Amino acid sequence: MIDFKLLYSNNIDNLLAFGSRFTTDNELLKDCIQDVFVKFYVKRHKLDSVKNLENYLYISLRNRINDEFRRNAHLCDNEINDTTMRIVAETDEYNHELMERQTALTNCVEQNFSKLSPRQRQIIHLYYVEHLKYGEICRIMGINYQSVRNLMHRSIDRLRKYAAQATAV
Repeated sequence: MIDFKLLYSNNIDNLLAFGSRFTTDNELLKDCIQDVFVKFYVKRHKLDSVKNLENYLYISLRNRINDEFRRNAHLCDNEINDTTMRIVAETDEYNHELMERQTALTNCVEQNFSKLSPRQRQIIHLYYVEHLKYGEICRIMGINYQSVRNLMHRSIDRLRKYAAQATAV
């Protein structure tokens, strides 16, 4: 069960800072954050598949703010001011920059991943993509538990080494 009070208290300051990138209207921002938590609470039983609750909150807040911008734009089509246009442009620019960084990071990870041995790629895939436990990986790969742990450790170390080399260049 999710501790909503703890989730709220751990994330409220960061959500306020994140939301202030999109709007200078603090009341709108507070309302959007409240809406996000209310919706989250109402749909809590349907959110079992959510792996990272903090990311879910950030994305939900950004979407909620965008919904408010769209709703306000429809209410005052002739009164769209420079501030709203700047905020929308900054949001689009931020999303574009985020997508570019994600693409670059994904390419880097894929390049480093391809440098691993087939067994190292397999164990990382089974653990991080298939979300299997070490015991299940033992059965699939036909090796003992300690060998799985050692192989995972060496694989992650190798990826870190490749990542360090890539950032040093």
